[in-house]
Amino acid sequence: MTADAVRSAATALVTAFGAHDREAYFASFAPSASFLFHNVDHVVASRADYETLWRSWEADGFKVLGCASSNGAVTMVSDEIGVFIHTVRTTVADTAGPLVLGERETIIFQLIDGRWLGVHEHLSIDPSFTV
Repeated sequence: MTADAVRSAATALVTAFGAHDREAYFASFAPSASFLFHNVDHVVASRADYETLWRSWEADGFKVLGCASSNGAVTMVSDEIGVFIHTVRTTVADTAGPLVLGERETIIFQLIDGRWLGVHEHLSIDPSFTV
């Protein structure tokens, strides 16, 4: 089933992110993917731009220590486009130490050359999150 394939792609993406597996994580996105993050003041217009941003964060001590996904749902827009939404609890660290983030995320996946790849990601603060 197509929704299951999107869910599987999303699981692989989140797993790679949670393991700070940069190579596998970025391979989950199309080169033309765009990104909208609540902690970045502009739309990140491509995977390459995001990789550059990520490396700048790493230079400042950024590391993903873990990521837990819950309440995941897939909506199929067509046989080639699926929308995955979920709640994420991410533990990151930088020079100030570890921090747990509560966020909601939408990832739009498109079937490209036989693979489900993220073509857009939107991350926002989860207003229900408490530490």
